[in-house]
Amino acid sequence: MPASDDLYPPVQYAPGWLLLALGVIALVLAAVWLVLLLTRPRAGGVAPPPPVVADAVTMLRHEYLDGIQRIEDDYRAGRIDARRANLELSRTARAFVNEHSGLEAPVLTLDDLVARGVHPSLIDALHRHYYPSIFGRGPAIDPIAGAHAARRVVGEWR
Repeated sequence: MPASDDLYPPVQYAPGWLLLALGVIALVLAAVWLVLLLTRPRAGGVAPPPPVVADAVTMLRHEYLDGIQRIEDDYRAGRIDARRANLELSRTARAFVNEHSGLEAPVLTLDDLVARGVHPSLIDALHRHYYPSIFGRGPAIDPIAGAHAARRVVGEWR
């Protein structure tokens, strides 16, 4: 077959295809606009408050204050003796310090804590109430005073 020297124009699409393509593009743009409209925060709306660390600290303080109260109640009811009450109060105060600040107070000696410069309320409680009651040969110091010292540690620790 011999080739012809006549030029033929390219085949044109029907106008319906062009309208269909424009309609699909318009639908996609409308969907994107709708998603953006529905997912962005509203200008006048109230955003949820960010998590507050103070609430966690407050809850931690309440938890340990409740524990101190249980120890004091057990002592007053005669379920534990004075030496055991002071031991539990010491563990509770040290555990609070550990949870609150990450300081490994439960495994550190009094001298280690003094060397690290911890809050004076813990040093005072250990020195005046817990160590003499736990390690001393004489009678244990009144755990009610030890409970007050533990409450001071929990309340004053920063």
